[in-house]
Amino acid sequence: MIYGYCRVSSDRQADESQSLGTQQRIIQGYAMQQGWTVTKIFIESGVSGSVPLPRRPQGQRLLSALRRGDIVITAKLDRMFRSALNALEVLQQLQAQNVSLHMIDLGGDVTGNGVSKLVFTILSAVAEAERDRIRERIRDVKRDQAKRGRYLGGKVPFGWRVEAGALVEKPVEQQAIALIREERAGKVPLRAIAAKVNERFGVKLSHVGVADVLKRGM
Repeated sequence: MIYGYCRVSSDRQADESQSLGTQQRIIQGYAMQQGWTVTKIFIESGVSGSVPLPRRPQGQRLLSALRRGDIVITAKLDRMFRSALNALEVLQQLQAQNVSLHMIDLGGDVTGNGVSKLVFTILSAVAEAERDRIRERIRDVKRDQAKRGRYLGGKVPFGWRVEAGALVEKPVEQQAIALIREERAGKVPLRAIAAKVNERFGVKLSHVGVADVLKRGM
């Protein structure tokens, strides 16, 4: 089967050069040059390119319809993908299914000819950069939330309790934390600090727990 895929993200685009009609004509013309007859064109209207292909209504239908040996045609890379990471994942999936993807603006088949190796190399590099940016954004958000005392899940740190999604100080344990820092500044061993804290404040904290408190810096 030969399938086409078109997308516009807004009504304004539908009236401009990236219109659905223009994309369909490009796809049909390309198919005719190859001696193919297009079975169906999946038309995605009013969907942002930032939405991954498998999460778009027509994108889902297209991927579900594909069978071994099928061919997919799209006019431009950015009509199907906005993210290199998503593009790489879908292209790898299509290759595993022995489905060919032809992107006309990239010269044709990007899954099974000489162009595909270059496309995959470039997408892999860009996708890795995307992963790094995603990790950085997540880390920055978590760091910001931690500074604002937001509870991010996992084990509640010593000296705190969770209240309405936020970390709230436990007075006695905060006093213990202050003592831990004071003792460690005086080069007192961790086990000795733990014993002193447990005796003075009646808390159960091992030398490992003392090390975690010092490492956390909260």
